[in-house]
Amino acid sequence: MKTCLFIYNPFSGKGKIKTSEKDIVSRLSTKYKVTTFVSHEIGDIHSYILANASRYDLLVVSGGDGTLNETVNAVLRLNKKPVLGYIPSGTVNDVARSLKIPKNIKHAVDIILEGNVFYHDVFKMNDRYGIYVCCSGLFTETSYATSRNAKEKFGKLAYFFHGIKKIFSTPSVNLTLEYKDGTLSGKYAILLILNSRSVGGFVMNKKAKLDDGLVDIVLIKSKKDKVPLSAVFRLAKVFLGGVPKKSTENIRVLKLASFTLTTADDTIINLDGEKISKGSFEFKVLRQALPILVSEKFLKR
Repeated sequence: MKTCLFIYNPFSGKGKIKTSEKDIVSRLSTKYKVTTFVSHEIGDIHSYILANASRYDLLVVSGGDGTLNETVNAVLRLNKKPVLGYIPSGTVNDVARSLKIPKNIKHAVDIILEGNVFYHDVFKMNDRYGIYVCCSGLFTETSYATSRNAKEKFGKLAYFFHGIKKIFSTPSVNLTLEYKDGTLSGKYAILLILNSRSVGGFVMNKKAKLDDGLVDIVLIKSKKDKVPLSAVFRLAKVFLGGVPKKSTENIRVLKLASFTLTTADDTIINLDGEKISKGSFEFKVLRQALPILVSEKFLKR
């Protein structure tokens, strides 16, 4: 019988996944010999996967986007990579939205048991991996700075409330982006690097291809040291209306497979919703590097 490692974060979302553990294991056990690991602190999933996951045929993880990022960063370091199954249980679950994996636990397990593998792009920045977004500037601290209590009480609205408080105090990002065909340099309200159809719960890039070896980059210009209200409106337009097809005077749009970004040493970089570094980085897309289970309907689409 094939083997499965089931890992979950009991603190993600409102903690409901804990009450479903027995049912999930029971259903997975119809096809796999299952081992369970429960996360208790940041970093223990990464360590456990590095030490154990290469022995399994299937790795099922349940948590939010941060839990998934921790999982991806471990799996990409394995010589033998198990197929990944995902049960979203976080507050926003952007990756699951992009892959059409439902938050309903029963339906998510159905997808895992049906076994349709999709090879998802992963990107690497310096020594870290990401699967759906990298950003800096306006609103980018919201995902990790919002308290767990606020997320449990208000859901994704907690991110909105926190972000609103920071609108008029966010500094513009001074950056230089160097790529094969040119260089961009100046002040920007936000840098968005997208490998996802959903960001922050908004479907803003619905035609994104998640396995083409490219990321979509959006840069919104700023003419001041603090982000001006005009840039906030432009960002709102992107979130509500989607990524523009072409660059404009104030919004630059690119599709790239690799580039170098240079920023000030104190510039905070957000990767998959987590604060992971400051300053400059080398960026490269690893095409179709992560095997993850999705529905047949998603594959046909």
